[in-house]
Amino acid sequence: MAETNYIKHLNNVYVKFAEDENLNTSHISLYLALFQFWNMNRFNNPFYIHRNEVMKVSKIGSKNTYHKCLRELDKWKYIEYLPSNNPFKSSQIILPNLTENQCPKNGTSTLQALECLLL
Repeated sequence: MAETNYIKHLNNVYVKFAEDENLNTSHISLYLALFQFWNMNRFNNPFYIHRNEVMKVSKIGSKNTYHKCLRELDKWKYIEYLPSNNPFKSSQIILPNLTENQCPKNGTSTLQALECLLL
């Protein structure tokens, strides 16, 4: 997925974040850390992650919080998490293409909708 427009992707993910009441700061921090690792891997899917590195970049200090957030981001379709279940093998992550317009549909003023479409 090397042709991904990462600016458009991030803009769209921020719109999704703003509309999603399930997310907390740990989810957002983890997603942004994963996005950075995806970027460092030239936007190839899947890419491999190492828990300690991702926890350090995301500033998540608890393994329980880290794994909970990974599972929830997967459940909510922000990522696809492919755990290795082997302590000597890295897990894999797929970040879906979010360059499609993700503008909110309900409860949005005309000005907000126009600003979103111009992103």
